[in-house]
This record gives sequence, structure tokens and C-alpha cells, in this order.
Amino acid sequence: MTFPSTIRQAAPLKIGPLNLDVPVVLAPMAGITNTAFRLLCREFGAGLYVSEMITSRALVERTRESMRLITHHESETTRSIQLYGVDPKTVSEAVTMLVAEDRADHIDLNFGCPVPKVTRKGGGAALPWKLELFRQIVEAAVRAAGPIPLTIKMRKGIDSDHLTYLEAGKAAEGAGVASIALHARTAAEFYSGQADWSAIEKLKNVITGTPVLGNGDIWSADDALRMVEETGCDGVVVGRGCLGRPWLFGDLAAAFGAPAAPGAPAKAEPGLGQVAATFRRHAELLSEFFESEERGCRDIRKHVAWYFKGYPVGGDLRARLATVESLAQLDDLLGTLDWEQPYPGVGAEGPRGRAGTPKKPALPEDWLQSRTLAGAERVNLTEGEGDTSGG
Repeated sequence: MTFPSTIRQAAPLKIGPLNLDVPVVLAPMAGITNTAFRLLCREFGAGLYVSEMITSRALVERTRESMRLITHHESETTRSIQLYGVDPKTVSEAVTMLVAEDRADHIDLNFGCPVPKVTRKGGGAALPWKLELFRQIVEAAVRAAGPIPLTIKMRKGIDSDHLTYLEAGKAAEGAGVASIALHARTAAEFYSGQADWSAIEKLKNVITGTPVLGNGDIWSADDALRMVEETGCDGVVVGRGCLGRPWLFGDLAAAFGAPAAPGAPAKAEPGLGQVAATFRRHAELLSEFFESEERGCRDIRKHVAWYFKGYPVGGDLRARLATVESLAQLDDLLGTLDWEQPYPGVGAEGPRGRAGTPKKPALPEDWLQSRTLAGAERVNLTEGEGDTSGG
């Protein structure tokens, strides 16, 4: 596989005081990008690995789950946390806590989640529609973060008739964020169809002093390079493309010209044995993260289809892997595989994860009637931060 020479020498990504040799960020994914998965991805490549989304109010209240989610492994030298919130005061308090207790080296704010339980309360991708509220949250968070780089991730808008990304991008840049990431879909599109990379280019053209990162439909290193070449973005954010494929970060590092380990291929083409071993490693890391082998094995179940996509693993074995209860049982099941099976090719690549279908976003009542926040709406928004983790 060859890469355009102009892209192989891409400049490192600078996010505030952070310098990334590889301009790649792991997208926060609820229930996925916990410490276990971040460690696994780092074993294969380089970049910035962000925690799953954590609710500001739960963090301020120091709930047990939120405190566990912000705990990083000692090997994670850049501790990156994503927060979700709808109230400037609560978000500011959460950021202040992270900084004062030295719990993060980078903080990201989520304005892109399309999940109904988030948007129906005015959060995630719904929030930038209320531009002044958005501005207040970002400004408060930047002030609270101080020397810690504060970034945002957002979508194009609520739907094609209610786009917000250009105005929100300008407001965020004015507030002093360290970078802006755009998932090039609306909330209504969820993960369906094809990401509109032209929107990333448009944002890059109006945001001139702050790094712009592109997100959406990066299934391979080639896709990442093409996004940078077509849009001029400063880096890429990878989400669903790495599900069951943590070695994608090695591909990305090679594509962007990072020094490779001796003998390392430009593109990972793991045989079934390597996939099985990585799957087992993931289950072990999850057991350590949850401090429970039973819970770790329960969590690895959702990864079965992603890891073994395209590989000759029968339906009965897949079903049994998806009900595994212990590492010993997992070892027995993986031992029945033919570990010598080679990489199956394109069948193991391409889209993964649920795309869904376009749908009308769930929003607070009369949310779209005005770009400003009415008094009653502001009161109701406080209900939007009750969960520990969004998404």
C-alpha cells in the first residue's frame, strides 16, 4: 500500500501544549473507550486516546462510576477526558475539579452526541442550536481549564435545516479552545449514509487560528489520508473504524510517517490467531478494569462481531463467545479456532458498528423555536445531567 508523499510528511498535531507525533485522536465512545480499550489501542499505535463521555454533574457529585471512568492507567502519560454538560456552572465545576486534583492533561467537551436520551434534554448535538448557551459553556470551561487544553467535538447540526457547526466553530475559537473536531453528520443522520467531508473543509476555511479535526467514515489509514488531503484538516478523529481493530492505530501511525517498529508492515493484516489473541487480551484488560472477571467477560461479548468480522468463525461459536462468562471458558472456545487461518482480505475491513437510519432527533419541547434559551428551558436543562455516562 502506498501513501501520497505530501501526506506522509504531515506536521505533528499541536493541541495547546500537547504535541502529537501522529495527528490521530481516538473518538470517545460510550461503553467502549474505557481504560482497557485505550491501553490496547496504544499497544498498536500512537495518538491521543480520549475517555468515554462522562456527565459533568455526576463527576461533581463524585459518583462511584464517574470517578472510576476518569481513572487512568499509570502508563497513560496523556490523560484525556471528555465531559458532557448543559449548564455552564456545572461544567465549570467539573473542569475545575479535574484540574485542581491533577486528573487530566486534556479535556474535551461533547457537543456531538445524537443519542435521544442526551438530545431530548438539550445536550450533545442539540445544544449548539442555543448559541449563547454554547458560548457560555465553552468560555466557562476554558477559564476553568487554565493551562490544560480544552477542546470540543461537535456535529454539523440538528438536521439539514438547522446547521450549527460554522457559528459554533467561530464561537469556540473565540472562546480560546485548543482544537475543534467535527463529525460531518447531523444528529438526524445518526451514523447513517456517508459523512459530508465537504463540511470539514468549510469549517477549516473559516477557522484559521485553531486546529480543525475531521471525523466520520475513517475505516482505514487510506481514508484518513484522503480526508486530510481533501479537506485540509489538521488531524483525524477515529471512532467506529477501530471497533474490533485496535491495530488500525498502527496503520495510521505508519501512514502519517511515524517511525515503525523493525519489520512492522505498513498495514496490519492479522490472521485469525492474532485476532483471537488480541480479543483475549482485551477481555483480560476489561477484567482488570472492572476488577471483576465476570463483568469483564460480560463486556467483551459486544466486541465479538467486530473482531471476527470477515473471518471463518461459525455462527454457533460466535453465539457461544457472545455468552462467555469466564476467561477459562473464553480460552476453551478460542482454542477451537484454526489459528493458522490467514487474513481474509476486504471482508474484514470497511464499516462496522450500527449505522442506524435517519430519524427525527428527540429535542426538548419548542427547542427549535428560538436560538436563545428561555427561562423555563434553562430550568429544565438541569435534568439533563443526571446520568454518569452519556451515549
